[in-house]
Amino acid sequence: MQDQNEGGAPPRFKPVPWMALENAADVELWVEEHNRSMQDNIARHETVYGVCFTLAEGGEIYMQTSPDGAVILDVTPEAAWVAPLIMAAARVEAPAGALWVLPDDKLVQLMIGLSSLIASSMLVVGHPFGRRRHYGAGR
Repeated sequence: MQDQNEGGAPPRFKPVPWMALENAADVELWVEEHNRSMQDNIARHETVYGVCFTLAEGGEIYMQTSPDGAVILDVTPEAAWVAPLIMAAARVEAPAGALWVLPDDKLVQLMIGLSSLIASSMLVVGHPFGRRRHYGAGR
């Protein structure tokens, strides 16, 4: 659940307790605050950054947005139980793997749907979106 540090250095970012988002205005405010935090804390040379949501019932969801605005979710195996909620909130089918790519217009519904399940959030840098499941798989 931590950003990728070399040499066992302590993580740069710490989990922040989650405050439930109840409507579109709450989500928009969270996005604005999250974007400001990323601008303040992530250097220009750093890549593959986003947010990690730790779910109260287990597992993590890593989220980032692509340059074209798509919402990319990397759902850990421990959080696979949340797939039906993502499908319902975003009105999409489940992907073959753990990496979900959703249109940007699904972010508000997704965040409202997930909000009551999130225990904390944390900025992450260097997360290998979708690639970690291939390590040790003969690749």
